Amino acid sequence: MILLEKAGRSVRLTAAGEELARNTEAILAAMERAEADLATSHQRPQGVVTVAAFTTISRSVMPAAVAELARNFPHLDVRLRREDPELAVTQLLSRQVDAVVTDAFPGTPGAPSGGISTTVIGQDPVRGYLPQGHSFDNFEQLRNVRWVVEPLASASAQWALRVCRELGIEPVVAHVSSDLLFHLRMVEQGLAAAFLPDMVVQEAGSNIVPSAWLPEDQQRSIQFLVRSGAERSRALLAVRDAIVQAFQGESTRQ
Repeated sequence: MILLEKAGRSVRLTAAGEELARNTEAILAAMERAEADLATSHQRPQGVVTVAAFTTISRSVMPAAVAELARNFPHLDVRLRREDPELAVTQLLSRQVDAVVTDAFPGTPGAPSGGISTTVIGQDPVRGYLPQGHSFDNFEQLRNVRWVVEPLASASAQWALRVCRELGIEPVVAHVSSDLLFHLRMVEQGLAAAFLPDMVVQEAGSNIVPSAWLPEDQQRSIQFLVRSGAERSRALLAVRDAIVQAFQGESTRQ
C-alpha cells in the first residue's frame, strides 16, 4: 500500500494514506472514550491531569482554579505548564498534556478540528492603545506610530496587523515580544501602540485609556481543548468547570 506520493518538491498523502489517517483518528478517539468511561467508574474525579495554558490566564485564572480543585477534589492532582498556544496543541495531540487552555482571535486559524474537542470558556475584550503622553489630532498621524506585537507568526499578531490594515494603516512594527506585560509597559512609557486584552490591563492595575481612533469592539475567545473522546472524563470536566468559574470571577472583578 502506497501512502505517500510526490507533489513537486514535497510529498502528500495518497487516497489510501488519507483513509488510514481518518481511521487512525477514529481509533484514537475511541481509545480516549474508553479511558474516559473507565475513569467515570469512580464517583469523584481523581488521578493526574496535566494542563498547558498561555501566560495571561496562567497568572490570573489558573491558580484560583487549581486551588478550588484542590479543596473540592483532594485526590485529583492537577499539574500546570505555561506554554505558547501552538506548542500546547502539539503537546495535546502527542499526549504530553491532557488539556489546553488557549485563546483564539477572530479570522485566524484555531486549533485543528481533527482529534480535538473545543469548549469556549468565555470572551476577553481586546482594545487598542496608542502611546501614552502623545496627542493625536487626526487619523493620519497614526500612520507613523510604532507598534509592539507578539511574534509575527502568532495568531494574535496576524490579527492585530489585519485590524490595522482594515483601518488603512500599515503598522510600523518596532518591537516584538510574547510578553503582554511588556507591551503594556511600552504603551505606558509612550514608546509604542498595542492591542491589549482587558485581562492584562486589569491584572497590571494600569490606568491607560483605549484610543477612540482604534476599534473597541474586538475580543478574543478563551478555549478549553481536550483530545476527541475525552470529553466525558470526570477529571477533565471538573478541571474545565473550575477554570470557567475562575474566569467568570476574574471577569466580574474587571
